[in-house]
Amino acid sequence: MSFDPIAYINEPRWMESRLGLDRIRELLDRLGRPQDHLKFVHVAGTNGKGSTCAYLASILQAAGLRTGLFTSPYLITFEERIRVDGVNIALDQLAEVALLVKEQAEAMTDHPTEFELMTAVALVHFARQGCDIVVLEVGLGGRLDSTNVIDAPEAAVIARIGLDHTKLLGTTLAAIAGEKAGIVKPGSAVVSWPQDAEAMAVVEAAAAAAGDTLTVPDFARLAMGAVDWNAPGAPVRSFSYGRFANLRTKLLGSYQPANAALAIEAADALRERGWRISDEAVERGIAEAAWPGRFEIVRAGEGEPTVVVDGGHNPQGARALVDSLADVFPGRKPVFIMGVLEDKDYPAMLETVMPLVGGFVAVTPDNPRALPADKLARAIRWTGQDLLGCSAHMRPRVARGMADALAQARELAGPDGLICAFGSLYSVGALKELLAG
Repeated sequence: MSFDPIAYINEPRWMESRLGLDRIRELLDRLGRPQDHLKFVHVAGTNGKGSTCAYLASILQAAGLRTGLFTSPYLITFEERIRVDGVNIALDQLAEVALLVKEQAEAMTDHPTEFELMTAVALVHFARQGCDIVVLEVGLGGRLDSTNVIDAPEAAVIARIGLDHTKLLGTTLAAIAGEKAGIVKPGSAVVSWPQDAEAMAVVEAAAAAAGDTLTVPDFARLAMGAVDWNAPGAPVRSFSYGRFANLRTKLLGSYQPANAALAIEAADALRERGWRISDEAVERGIAEAAWPGRFEIVRAGEGEPTVVVDGGHNPQGARALVDSLADVFPGRKPVFIMGVLEDKDYPAMLETVMPLVGGFVAVTPDNPRALPADKLARAIRWTGQDLLGCSAHMRPRVARGMADALAQARELAGPDGLICAFGSLYSVGALKELLAG
């Protein structure tokens, strides 16, 4: 293949994050406005938006709809970001569409960013594939994110909002909620996680200003069940929500039933707008949903420690991880493999996981914004000293790479132990690839 679409899209000169819609609007105008041929569910939020997207796409597929799914970042292969009916875009399709996008992008005075190029490629591909509906995940924020180039979606879904990307989105929940709620437009259904009061007021105001109906899941109707380790194929968690009494999910995190409830409310909102989505499709979609790298057990072979990977990369994500570990593996002290990006609130993440820890291995993720492992190790020592006092098992190891991190974690955990890798989807993806051989 003479043209490498992934290398082109990921060129360093396009990688700068520049919020705004002018470039993507011009690019899509040049490409014939593919978004006008599609219907969307637009999903924003800080935590849980990817899992919510996975549940929604699975429900829509189970309903017999040709479903596009656009998410980021990827774990193993770049093509994961663009899927139709659960199948990644083929490399030859990616190359063909990226060439079309490249021709128009290079004719522009202000060249689009990497994420804008990716958004354009996805929308062109979904239109070419004749998708009935597209689940479109916001990249950053919402109001000025390139995915917000679309007109009013069928549903605007806002997952849990927290403090993240504060340099770009604001330093308060209200400010960040204002950016996330920027996807709300007149003529849509709006479905939101029951946010903290400060954020909820912003979402409610945005829906009211647009004249849209707002639906919020009632978690009092959510009942958690246990994990069935003997289920055929893979462990599953049972739960119920409202009229759905026997739901099962392969996503084992204790927070996943709540994400599923948000997706169920979104599916109901679509049904009220005329989309044919049966209760059976909802149940099957929840059961079949897969979302790798989110509290995923990737290795639990005989004579080897159990390995869990989780993409939690902020304090909220760390809290959800701790709750899930305590629920699924009660009383066990995991060895953490941790790698984070430097702009994340890793001190707060460390404070959250520290009481649970049985050991630490620090690693540098493969990303230009990565926090060096030795700097993370110093933060681990300081946090452990403050919270737990001086303890031999709190002396973190520093790994030279993910293979070294896994080897050191196995040594610390022992054959019957528990390893948990978290802190960044980039490091989680590297570990999954390593374990896959």
